Amino acid sequence: MKNMKLTATQLKFIAIVAMTVDHLAWLLFPGLVKEPLPVLMHLFGRLTAPIMWYFIAEGCYYTKDIDKYFLRLFGFAVISHFAFCFGLGIPYNVFVGSLFNKTSVLFPLAMSVLLIKLFNNTKISNPMKILAIVLLCLVTFVADWSSIALMMPFFLYQHRGNKKQQVLDYLIWISVYALIYIVFIDVFYGVLQFGTLLSLPLLLAYNGERGRSLGSKWIFYYYYPAHLILIGIARMMLYGNIPLVF
Repeated sequence: MKNMKLTATQLKFIAIVAMTVDHLAWLLFPGLVKEPLPVLMHLFGRLTAPIMWYFIAEGCYYTKDIDKYFLRLFGFAVISHFAFCFGLGIPYNVFVGSLFNKTSVLFPLAMSVLLIKLFNNTKISNPMKILAIVLLCLVTFVADWSSIALMMPFFLYQHRGNKKQQVLDYLIWISVYALIYIVFIDVFYGVLQFGTLLSLPLLLAYNGERGRSLGSKWIFYYYYPAHLILIGIARMMLYGNIPLVF
């Protein structure tokens, strides 16, 4: 792993493949199944979120217009809410159903960009910034990956250039998420969340380069809702209108 170097495009491609495998596991083995194959598929899927968090932080650093970056991500979060709910059989109305997984991970990711923007504004007082963290944690708690997907890009951005501190950020927040999962959802799948740490060697191999384009800078945005719609169609054909996650 020491000599391996990965570009941003290669890492994002790994994230897309891992995400697809994870969602296929939910499709083929609905619920918190503990058989070897779905567990391995979900374990591989743990690579996706940490890579997404990292490149949201990188995107905030490199973007020329963070307002447009936020609006673009928020727009896809709105679109992806319906694709996410349809794909996994979750109610579109966020006020009904389970406490968790009410909307896609793109919502807390968009809110993390907003939080970074607020903290970069020197005109906003520190108490107001702390209040923003509290409020955004509350509104993102019910999303996929909960408030962790809000706080991770925020801390990765704050600690950009300090790999040791960023690794510590991953260790702390993934432990928090695993604990939430263990307490509120399932012990086995809570422990499984530590599989996200397998992404660290890949991220440490990032060479800081964008890499070869896959044809469009929008492909990663398009793929997320598109593949969920296909998952949803397959779900309806295989089982009817039943949820894939519980």
